Amino acid sequence: MSQHNVFKYLLTEKIKFLMSHLCVCVCLDIEPHSGSLLGGTDFKIRNATFEQNINLACRFNSEILTEGYVDESGVGHCITPLLYESGWIPFEVSTDGVNYDRSGRWLSVHHSKLSPFYKIIFGNATQWQYYGTPNVSGDLKMIWISSLIKAERVNIELWGYSETGEAYSANWEAEWKYLYTVGRDVPNSGVFSFTPQIAENSYSFWDLGSMRVSPSTKPDGARDVNALWSGAHAIAWHLEEAFRKDSAGWALDKCINWDKEEKAMPNFLTEITDCPCTLAQARADTGKFHVDSGKCKYIGPEYGAGQQCCYDSTGAQVLTGDSIGGSTPDRGHDWGEPPYKKPPRVPGFSHWKYDVISFYYCCLWSDNCKYYVTHRPSSDCRTYRPPRAAAVLGDPHFMTFDGVTFTFNGKGEYSLVHSSDYELSVQGRTEPVKFENATVAMATRLSSVAMREKDSDVIEVRLRDQVDELQVLMNQQVLSFSEQKWIDLKGVFVFSPKPTDVTVMFPSGTGVEVRAGGGVMTLTVLQPHDLQNHTQGLLGTMNDDPEDDFTSSNGVIIPLNSSAQDIFTYCAGWAITNETSLFTYDSTHLLNEYYYAPKHDPSFIPNFSVTEDPEDPLLEPTLNLCAGEGASFCKYDALSMRSLEQGNATLLAYRSHTSTKKALEPVQSCGWFSPPNHGQKEGTLYLEGATVTFSCNSGYRLYGSQERTCQADGKWSGQDTHCVAETSLVKLTGALIRESCRQTESAAVIQTDLDVLALVNS
Repeated sequence: MSQHNVFKYLLTEKIKFLMSHLCVCVCLDIEPHSGSLLGGTDFKIRNATFEQNINLACRFNSEILTEGYVDESGVGHCITPLLYESGWIPFEVSTDGVNYDRSGRWLSVHHSKLSPFYKIIFGNATQWQYYGTPNVSGDLKMIWISSLIKAERVNIELWGYSETGEAYSANWEAEWKYLYTVGRDVPNSGVFSFTPQIAENSYSFWDLGSMRVSPSTKPDGARDVNALWSGAHAIAWHLEEAFRKDSAGWALDKCINWDKEEKAMPNFLTEITDCPCTLAQARADTGKFHVDSGKCKYIGPEYGAGQQCCYDSTGAQVLTGDSIGGSTPDRGHDWGEPPYKKPPRVPGFSHWKYDVISFYYCCLWSDNCKYYVTHRPSSDCRTYRPPRAAAVLGDPHFMTFDGVTFTFNGKGEYSLVHSSDYELSVQGRTEPVKFENATVAMATRLSSVAMREKDSDVIEVRLRDQVDELQVLMNQQVLSFSEQKWIDLKGVFVFSPKPTDVTVMFPSGTGVEVRAGGGVMTLTVLQPHDLQNHTQGLLGTMNDDPEDDFTSSNGVIIPLNSSAQDIFTYCAGWAITNETSLFTYDSTHLLNEYYYAPKHDPSFIPNFSVTEDPEDPLLEPTLNLCAGEGASFCKYDALSMRSLEQGNATLLAYRSHTSTKKALEPVQSCGWFSPPNHGQKEGTLYLEGATVTFSCNSGYRLYGSQERTCQADGKWSGQDTHCVAETSLVKLTGALIRESCRQTESAAVIQTDLDVLALVNS
């Protein structure tokens, strides 16, 4: 390539880079930047000033207009609209109602994930939940932060939620509707109590909704005004007189109607994966399940269905056959599912409509849970296949999906996992490590990881300048987790409970965990079984065959016992290109060191081994520290980095990875056992080695096996167990005796006839 063409190429790429970062310069900075998808949040625009006499208009998703205003300080404000989706929502503002020339983005959040500070809280949630059922009455109380409503007096409104139209058709629609005002023009004190009244007939059939507090200066039911909302709840307190007279009978009718509706809808159970067998597996399988208070959740691909897997204090799965609090599949996943907006994919509320309110009908307000369990049966774990885990840790050491371990201290940007079939790419950037005196060590560390699946947002996680803190970027823009720890993005979910931990989940079931500690980044990649034989890169070919893990990008395989130098050369071949790079280059340092420089730096030659010098004062404490599994990596890092802290961090990361792999080992399940009719079952664990015992009620006798054990082949030992009434046994025994007598008499007659025949023939 000529010098002119080289310059042209670099200039073109530089322009692309600048254009990709243009939004950083013009996007509006807002506070807060997130709030409920139900709308009503008043956010202020921080990096612009406005004249007070203008009419500020705000437009969300290029179509939803809401009011804006300018306060006495010249700060512009927008009110967020009621949405049926979560994630980043683009917005624009206009000062003339025609030209929307300033833009930004608003994070619409699942209502239940909001801090209690930003929503209405019920004083006694159980009272709200069961109001109108026997022995539950009185006044209902709600509280809120009054300063979040810019008004001295407010209205208290009830809104109902419904989904109407033919299921899974184009006319299936979600709707929030204003029903009526419970309290009008009351002081904005942050507290309101009322005695519920039965609603008018036109409203009493609404059994799912939310409370809203909004300025009393606004018309009843005005949309997209400054407001606070409660979470969705069963509005038992306003239901018709029939509910209060016989709540169980009323709920049974509703339960039976729901049963009929479910039978007419498509079966979604085939699209969801089985639950993990143990809580340890669920915690480790971060590509498919997010663990929250002993539950984990999975999203199905076609119907947007979900799986809630529940576990007890011992980590064993709880099934609905043993407890109504057991694991259940969901027609509407609680998180919702892109593209959201339409049933049954509306975050939170579709789940309430199809899976929660029906639980009230059948299980809480009446004792008819058999209907619910028929359509929401617990999934055991007999077909669950745990993912495979690979890791990069220390400075840096690699552990492939098939268990091969090696060290690669190259400097550059490399392909860690690539799958053409699943359009998945996980890339890693390494940088030289510096000693405390700022001199460069002949070793590197993982400093950034970038990833994408299909057309998802690009997620990059990198080490910050602050020690042991991570920074997350989405499409080259920094993501803030100051307000929300969980963010729904395009084709990907990102969870960061603290600055040192980031978890990324992709629809394929691939999970990426990044942790910061000891001055380095630790990476874990989890791949579902579906990607078997579909991966390549530095973390190997996932196919249960370690021998081909050192397969180069052009298909050449080098032996596992290759020298450190040969492995180094092999790894260098997995360097990416600027065309395939997912990384951000937002500093002169990154441009010079990685964008304009070779993707693998041939001038950086690391130390391929460390010498254990008896005269080294660090050797003895290193040997004392580095023992057991991971000792070799620990010693390498402690001695090469001259840091026991670094060696200990590597050792802990290695052991953590080992624990993850152990948690993901397959577990044999024999499946759920029901107690015999007229009997009991003791034991709710159904995994290999578990024993279940049976007994019968008084007046019944046990036949079959009293004790059965789950065997290694996935089958229960012993015979089926039955409890037979003793009175039935007496009748049955008598019948058997009479039948035996008849058989004896018949045999005697036959023998007599034979004797006569023999005499005749003699």
